[in-house]
Amino acid sequence: MDIIALLLEGFAIAFQPINLVVVVIGVIVGLFIGAMPGLGSVNGVAILLPMTFLVPPTSAIIFLAALYYGAMYGGAISSIMLGIPGASTAVATTFDGRPLALKGQADKALITAAMASFIGGTISVLLFTGFAPPLAQIALDFGDHEIFALMLLAFATFVGLSGDDIPKTIFSICIGLVFSAVGLDIMSGEPRLVFFDIIGFMHGINFLVLAIGIYGIGEMMWTIESNRGDSTMSKAVLSINGVLDSLREMGRTWFSWTTGSLLGFFVGILPAAGATPGSLMAYGVAKMTSKESDNFGKGEIAGVVAPESANNAASTGALLPMLTLGIPGSPTTAILLGGMVIWGLVPGPLLFVEEKEFVWGLIGSLYVANLFALLINVAFIPIFLWVLKMPFTILAPIIFVLSLVGGYSPTQDMHDVWLMLIFGVGAYLLRKLDYPLAPAVLAIVLGPIAEPALRQSLLISNGDFTVFFTRPIAGPITIIAIILLLLPAFKPLKNRFFPKNNR
Repeated sequence: MDIIALLLEGFAIAFQPINLVVVVIGVIVGLFIGAMPGLGSVNGVAILLPMTFLVPPTSAIIFLAALYYGAMYGGAISSIMLGIPGASTAVATTFDGRPLALKGQADKALITAAMASFIGGTISVLLFTGFAPPLAQIALDFGDHEIFALMLLAFATFVGLSGDDIPKTIFSICIGLVFSAVGLDIMSGEPRLVFFDIIGFMHGINFLVLAIGIYGIGEMMWTIESNRGDSTMSKAVLSINGVLDSLREMGRTWFSWTTGSLLGFFVGILPAAGATPGSLMAYGVAKMTSKESDNFGKGEIAGVVAPESANNAASTGALLPMLTLGIPGSPTTAILLGGMVIWGLVPGPLLFVEEKEFVWGLIGSLYVANLFALLINVAFIPIFLWVLKMPFTILAPIIFVLSLVGGYSPTQDMHDVWLMLIFGVGAYLLRKLDYPLAPAVLAIVLGPIAEPALRQSLLISNGDFTVFFTRPIAGPITIIAIILLLLPAFKPLKNRFFPKNNR
């Protein structure tokens, strides 16, 4: 009952006129920041943080949390409309969102993405409200061994139960791992894989440069060749029947958004993980458990629902260790943590006791921001669809320019722009050869997380690999991952002894 009373106090704070205004402004600004390639929630919060000192700390954190939510929603917009991930958290949405748009079903993709984001955000806030302290303790129990086991499981979901050509999938993962290792060695600080001694490779390959190259430039080239500029996207219109059909589709994919929400929230609370691994893992699990796994990558609604529910759930989950432990769960929450310190607030367990108005005002605002983000996003869908009705001869140059801006923004280095163009051409050629691109993207995201976890685990255990099997949490996860990796080897035996009935 105490939690309900505190939550009602939080709603009273969230519904104060000034806080309602900052929620609406934050969601709208975040929506467009998330939709702009190369920006995303990290840059948006960093850029607008100084403005928050004009309002009280509670209103400031409510504004930034609303902006964070809005950016998570907005990332799906450019991923679906243009095939350019607005942020790294929306890359997995591109896998099926863009094919749906090319089929003339952009309205369905945008509506289900908005609904999935709302569901993911709601489930995660409910978990946050009821179980914050114990969940924070679970996050602390995850050491390097457990994090590596979790990353191994993510790779296994793409390989073990993939409908794609297994050798090509493994090749794609290996290419991504190589790109993720470029730069300075995390342990020794020595340069590695610095191709042709080009200085630009010293800072590594930025993930967004790879993602925008693959799904911006590469997708644009593929669309030009396959459709000759005659895109079917102009058929997409927003109607009552279309909304009802989308809601029915949401009901059909209930398992995907439920598992996506839970998995995204759980991965989000792990320090240094964040929403990007969570959304990619949710996509892999959705594909693994779906009866229509062969449709993934070709325009499957579950392939939009799973990552969108996961990235919103992860954004809420990342706030949990920041508030309860003072440990940021993502780059965005690291900036929020800095803001809290500047406002004179000390994150940690005592925050829930000494600053109840601040904490519960924030929790209440998360419910409100989630609802407003859904309403504003759905209201703007006709504008997004209008953009798609432009002739592809106009749309292609816009995609190209946005890709250049998105590739340049993270590091402001022309080296990354040239690299993005090379990745775009390479992705186009790999697609013509029928190589899956999603595993490469997964590898370059998870590689920088998995490598230090593996190396530090082996340093702690003096090179003993059995530690991944003997620890109570890491052991079961590792065993499940290995089983999934070995499943393709047993597929021929299954087909031999249990052949499908041909009718």
